[in-house]
Amino acid sequence: MPTESLPRQLARTRRLTLGAPAAPTVGADGRTVLFLRSPAGDDPVGRLWALDTDTGEERLLADPVALGAADGEPTEAERIRRERLRVLGGGITAYTTDAAGRTAALALGGALWTVDTVTGEARRIPTATEVHDPRPDPSGRRVAYAGGGALRVVGIDGRGDRALAEPEHEEVRYGLPEHVAAESMHRHRAHWWSPDGTRLLVARVDERPLRLLHHADPADPARPPRTHRYPLAGTDNADVGLWLLDLDGGRVEVHWDRTGFEYLTAAGWDAHGPYAAVQSRDQRTVLTLAIDPADGATRVLAERHDEHWVELLPGLPARTAAGALVDAADRGDTRHLTVDGAPVTPPGLQLRAVLGTDGEQVLFTASDDPTETHLWSWDPAAGAVRLSHEPGTHTGVRRAGTLVHTARTPGAPTGRTTVHRPDRPAVTVRSHTPAPVLTARPELLRLGPRELRAALFLPAGHRPGDGPLPVLLDPYGGPAMAKVSAAPHWWDLTSQWFADQGFAVLVVDGRGTPGRGPRWEKSVHADIADPALDDQVDALRATAALRPGLLDLDRVGVRGWSFGGFLAALAVLRRPDVFHAAVAGAAPTDHRLYDTHWKERFLGHPDEHPERYEAASLLPDAPGLRRPLLLVHGLADDNVLPAHSLRLSAALLAAGRPHEFLPLPGAGHSPGDPVLAEHLLHHQLDFLRRSLGLG
Repeated sequence: MPTESLPRQLARTRRLTLGAPAAPTVGADGRTVLFLRSPAGDDPVGRLWALDTDTGEERLLADPVALGAADGEPTEAERIRRERLRVLGGGITAYTTDAAGRTAALALGGALWTVDTVTGEARRIPTATEVHDPRPDPSGRRVAYAGGGALRVVGIDGRGDRALAEPEHEEVRYGLPEHVAAESMHRHRAHWWSPDGTRLLVARVDERPLRLLHHADPADPARPPRTHRYPLAGTDNADVGLWLLDLDGGRVEVHWDRTGFEYLTAAGWDAHGPYAAVQSRDQRTVLTLAIDPADGATRVLAERHDEHWVELLPGLPARTAAGALVDAADRGDTRHLTVDGAPVTPPGLQLRAVLGTDGEQVLFTASDDPTETHLWSWDPAAGAVRLSHEPGTHTGVRRAGTLVHTARTPGAPTGRTTVHRPDRPAVTVRSHTPAPVLTARPELLRLGPRELRAALFLPAGHRPGDGPLPVLLDPYGGPAMAKVSAAPHWWDLTSQWFADQGFAVLVVDGRGTPGRGPRWEKSVHADIADPALDDQVDALRATAALRPGLLDLDRVGVRGWSFGGFLAALAVLRRPDVFHAAVAGAAPTDHRLYDTHWKERFLGHPDEHPERYEAASLLPDAPGLRRPLLLVHGLADDNVLPAHSLRLSAALLAAGRPHEFLPLPGAGHSPGDPVLAEHLLHHQLDFLRRSLGLG
């Protein structure tokens, strides 16, 4: 039987994520762990499971297909929905629980379901509107949800559905985050219960100040254009406020200087009261505020300031059971974990995220080498202790002493999730994700005076002296992520696949990529183009010097997606002496078309610094193109708008510069259709071979 190709496997398994346990939650007693998992490595429909850590037994709690069947004889529309679940994926993608972990709530097809995690009983709760982000109160008696622009509450028995806050305008909503919060601030929620379950802290989002954008589908001219509000760089943001809502309809507005601090970066409500973090438009100052639940007044608990920008990290701010404020601080070239303002992690250990607090313990991830991310714990008695030891990428959750540890290591390339309880044997949560059909074999390098972290992939069976290989640079190269890792990820497999087609593939994490400290990350302030491109060129030359005779520097291609796509196009436009062909997918070509919070972090406000946006734009470089360039863009991309590639293509055409443009009808920022994703890799390979004269 023929071996399955990697492009087919990545498409079929959603990049080797299907069948893997995800989103673990530990019950209050530490004995039960809830998690999501699809039943097979090619089944996209997520189910809710429970693991008994005493016995190691797994129980299926909620199957979305079965839930639909239990709801009565399916209509034709329901049959289509179930088939869509199986073909395109979906099912249960998120859930939340009460404080004990006894009641889980989830939205499925816009309907509210609750699951008793002990008995396994699942119930559909009738609601007045479609349901988004349902969250049980800590006692498990009610569920709050967003729907129809309102924040609503319904009893767990299905009674008393009512709106606690209703939108004053069609562009106003309660209980759901705005675009920049979800995309740039790590804030994916907008309502929080009080610990006693009698009140809620709720964000109100008014999108009327935002620009109205229109998205048409050229492949379906009968469909009306879709419109949505978007905060283009330099334009107004949504007006975001906070309200304290009572179950009886009372409401109190939370007060802070919303003109000076228009970004709500985080919020919560713990035993010490409600709190929030807010950030200035220039992102140089963040205030952590205590909120008075009686009148909505605020006082400053902590202030962070940075001359470039204050980096926001997942999970911060937080508080321990005793009320100690957990946050981060950049001191010198280290991003420290802080407790009540004092750094508690050593110099050189870079804080990546806070995963939660359990009593006085803080669980977090950090890196002392940017190619590895480890799991750490801190408490007042033991200090900072590393919990993971194998090279790779580690994360986890902990409650009541039970730790759920997920590790991606060379020995577990698709991940391994293990549950640890004190004085009990570890329990491994089963994964149905198949093993990759090929093995990534990167050689990790440190290149040049900046010690650029890089990974070099060579073809299977390549031997020294086989002759020079054409080169493919395969970077992301920007602030959102680092690709060079001690543990294989799906993108390493893709790099290896290209290498096995006859390339030497080089992946380089340049300046601005995370994990190497504040100075490294902020060295791209005011200029996101030149340092990123210079690092790719320097790494290529350093590799050629390190491995004489290996690289054919007369045949160098580059490919990338999103910022990597920008970097690929930038390479052939500004350094055609080095790069001979490029594939630029979903590339931001005019940074004024990206959102406020992300782009202004690096380039400032375009009205104040227009020269920075001009220097980073690819459009003025269009007349200079003299190398093959393939532009690829999903026409339904609402992150990097299709206008980016369309405008660059128009500028190239106006300058008489030949190029290729592959539009992807119906595709978003990342192609979701598995067939499209598979063939897209082959299309890129064919373009690179043809453009580099490889036959």
